[in-house]
Amino acid sequence: MNMITRRSFLRAAAATLAVLPVSRFASAAVDDVLVIGAGVAGLAAANELAKRGFGVRMLEARDRIGGRVWTDKTAGRAADLGASWIHGVTGNPLTALATRFGASTAAFNYDRMQRYVPGGELSDSIDTRIDDWVDQLTTHLDGRAVLGANVSLVTGLQSFLADLVNTASEQTQLDYLLNTEYEHEYAADIADLSYDEFDAMGEFPGGDVVFPNGYGQIVDGLASGVTVLLNRVVTRIETTSSGVRVTVNAGGNTEYYDAHAVVVTLPLGVLKAGGITFVPPLPAAKQTAIDRLGMGVLDKIWMRFATRFWPADQDMFGYVSSQRGLWAEWVNLAKFDGSGAPLLLGFNAGSVAKNMEALSDAQITASALAALRDMFGADVPEPLEVRLTRWNADPFARGSYSYIAVGASLDDCDALATPIGDRVFFAGEATSREHPATVHGAYLSGLRAAEQVPVVVAATSTPPGSQRIWLPKIVR
Repeated sequence: MNMITRRSFLRAAAATLAVLPVSRFASAAVDDVLVIGAGVAGLAAANELAKRGFGVRMLEARDRIGGRVWTDKTAGRAADLGASWIHGVTGNPLTALATRFGASTAAFNYDRMQRYVPGGELSDSIDTRIDDWVDQLTTHLDGRAVLGANVSLVTGLQSFLADLVNTASEQTQLDYLLNTEYEHEYAADIADLSYDEFDAMGEFPGGDVVFPNGYGQIVDGLASGVTVLLNRVVTRIETTSSGVRVTVNAGGNTEYYDAHAVVVTLPLGVLKAGGITFVPPLPAAKQTAIDRLGMGVLDKIWMRFATRFWPADQDMFGYVSSQRGLWAEWVNLAKFDGSGAPLLLGFNAGSVAKNMEALSDAQITASALAALRDMFGADVPEPLEVRLTRWNADPFARGSYSYIAVGASLDDCDALATPIGDRVFFAGEATSREHPATVHGAYLSGLRAAEQVPVVVAATSTPPGSQRIWLPKIVR
């Protein structure tokens, strides 16, 4: 698949308002395709469409681009509150994009980790036991038999897990393993993951990397030359015989955008919430796929301290708590921050994350500090700065990334990706059979959706009610 390239001839896109008189495009040779959502999938689609000669308009509900790739720079320091890693750098298109956009990366090693329990470091013997369990589980799952779509991971593993533990403390350690190895990885409880297919997707080889100066460098690079209209919340997508009309809430005002085709890159969680009306309704197979696939939650807390009180050489810290899944993983951001600032990044996943979102910022921060004080001692100071996420409550995400839920399969990703005729196309990480739940999956899905838009779209007559308005590249 060809990599996207910058095109000097890209045109600014047009906003179509219902109050404007009916007219036609200035040129019927290059007609508009609307892209809904300015995350990585949408930006990839817009770039590829423009490369192929289409005029493109992007509608983004937020006041920023990037979607679930969110590098927050509100305090003058880059904090990745959405995606953090390129998983598997060899052959990964994001690796090439990072090079192209001059985005520095740093190698990250999940095995360079120290585990803790309340009171200090986990003993070497228990640490080794947990690692042995990981190896045994991996071997078991690699050779597992198919049990059927309605069997959960926890049910499928029940008899195997029962033979591993003999004491309550061993059960706590096993719970930590299941939470960090599976629930953090797939952003869902093991009771919600499909035993047969939760891990059936592909992956790129090579190590993992993070971005010392933020993942947003990839987003900014992709956005160069692309027109994005911000603060446009799509409420309705209507397909007609001549094109597509998209209804938008823009700060309380209703706007209408007409085009020959639309690429929908909305997160699965937004589609599941049903806030967007499709006319005609989505095909039954697509709606069923939306209902069956799961939308997971992986929330973060980013904390800056006056000084570092944790070991400098580790990439990660594990917390084996008696409260299952609570702040079980921490990243030593001080090792990867461009300035070496004393930063830690903590995680909660699945139902633990969802329950935590109901708390106030102060309560979440206090909970995180309690875990750190259990790990590193009572003298852990208050942080100088805190940033945290609530991806499940975010109306423009409704979760962090998709997973193969009980009752679902990778076939549902294909159904979600299937175009509706030659007018409505779909992209986003949840539409990727090979690489769901990843940024590279989102990127590749955007390229795929753009390639599906038929050339005939550019040759059809302009939809009625359209008018071209020339706009700057990002319109708030």
